[in-house]
Amino acid sequence: MNTMISIAFALALSVVQTVQDDGNSQANSNDSAKVTQKSESAEVAKLKKDPLYPFIAKQNKLVERNGTEYIENEANLLILANKDYLMQSTYIPSDLVRPNVEFSFGNADIEKAKMRKVAGTALEEMFKGAKAAGYELYAVSGYRSYSRQEEVYQAEVKAKGEAKAGEAVAVPGTSEHQTGLAMDMSAKSAGLALSAAFGETAEGTWAKENAHKYGFILRYPEGKEKVTKYEYEAWHFRYVGKDAAAIIYKNNWTLEEFFEHVKLLDDKLKKAEQA
Repeated sequence: MNTMISIAFALALSVVQTVQDDGNSQANSNDSAKVTQKSESAEVAKLKKDPLYPFIAKQNKLVERNGTEYIENEANLLILANKDYLMQSTYIPSDLVRPNVEFSFGNADIEKAKMRKVAGTALEEMFKGAKAAGYELYAVSGYRSYSRQEEVYQAEVKAKGEAKAGEAVAVPGTSEHQTGLAMDMSAKSAGLALSAAFGETAEGTWAKENAHKYGFILRYPEGKEKVTKYEYEAWHFRYVGKDAAAIIYKNNWTLEEFFEHVKLLDDKLKKAEQA
């Protein structure tokens, strides 16, 4: 009898121990999962602290129409319009204004005297900054509609041929001028012309070195022709906002290179979130 009781007690003790072991194992597994989850969350949190993180949402969003991809979020202040990303012919910014700055053509209230409001305000500040530093800048050409770009492009094709024209003049739909965020500028020391000579002037040098403080970048810098696919344009400045401009200037990037790095960060973040 005592032997049977001892055996029953031993079996019961074994079952209890097994349950405890299973419980501990499950607890350890849960603890391990929590640690892994915390580690993953830490990685995501780290990526979200990257200065480029806010710009992930500012990437081009594309839509296909009649077999061609177009930029859908055209009103995006960080729109990347180039030979690879097209705007639709119907896009016209809704907030075009005439900045209160000096223009090379005087006071004429014409299409190219306009910019989107936020860019126009920033241009006014930039020109004030230049004047305070002892330099006088002149705005030459801002907004350009799709139809006007078509005229400019066809004139260049007629003068230089299609292959050569594409190096200097944007195909309609790919011009930053259609965004209303770009302004060509010059100075009297450069004859108010849009030429590489402007980049050699004191005014052009000041503009290149200080534009980022006002939210602008030199859009087609020298030595980056293979990246932008355009010739060097010392006169073409593009508004992107102070935060983006500071990053681009610091890293000596083009807008294309800026968004290449934004895309890399976006990919890393998605991978970390899915892990």
